[in-house]
Amino acid sequence: MRITAKEFAALLESRGTSAAPPASAKPRQARPRVNPGPPSVPTPPALGALLDGLDGAGRSWTLLMPYGELLTSNQRLHHMAEHRIRRRLRSEAEQMARARRLPQLDRAAVHYVLHPRPINRKRDPGNWAPTAKAYVDGLVDAGLLPDDNSAHLRGPYPEIGPPVSTGLARMSLVITELIAPSELR
Repeated sequence: MRITAKEFAALLESRGTSAAPPASAKPRQARPRVNPGPPSVPTPPALGALLDGLDGAGRSWTLLMPYGELLTSNQRLHHMAEHRIRRRLRSEAEQMARARRLPQLDRAAVHYVLHPRPINRKRDPGNWAPTAKAYVDGLVDAGLLPDDNSAHLRGPYPEIGPPVSTGLARMSLVITELIAPSELR
């Protein structure tokens, strides 16, 4: 059964109520929208002690990778979904290395630093090894390293960094040139 607006108002009057809110009721105020601003940029990781321990450590570069879905060892994705993410990660690393104009290196050590979302639980940065592998493959695609085998690459080594305040987890790659002892002379 449907009634018109006039019939509804008459029904409310007959019951002793009205459609208008009582005078004592406060009008609802709209909550101000909070703009979180641009995504936070984590501070560069302090890996000085780790890099000093590398034999033949030379120049070092830090690449803060863009926001996006990362691969973990614990995910159970369809193989095509995983392939799309891996392809995007590889492309991002290649583009970042080319944009920074990183030189060709014969040998390097790579540390990947996870910047997690601010959740109060422990993190295992080693779980993000599939993401680091895709990023290292992108560095090889960019010509930074001839190959990602043990003759040219040490690592990638996992580290945990400061959390990011907005968005998804991020990752930084710290690339350190390794100079052979014969080249130091």
